[in-house]
Amino acid sequence: MKESSRSGPAEGRSRLSRRTLFAGAGTAGAVAAVASVMPVAQAPESTASEPKPAPERGGGYTLSEHVKHYYRTTRL
Repeated sequence: MKESSRSGPAEGRSRLSRRTLFAGAGTAGAVAAVASVMPVAQAPESTASEPKPAPERGGGYTLSEHVKHYYRTTRL
């Protein structure tokens, strides 16, 4: 019968070596350090102003900057 060259306590070892353990711990530490330094994303403040009241005599068309830009782009 042939005996294996590696018998004894090495048979029960898992594939997790000390090197792998320290590499994983170092990676986790680096990720935690970067996460603590990064700025916190804040929700944008609501910039919506109160809507203008409806005109009393109909209409409601206003020449806004958006409309002016549209008319400038449609010129031939």
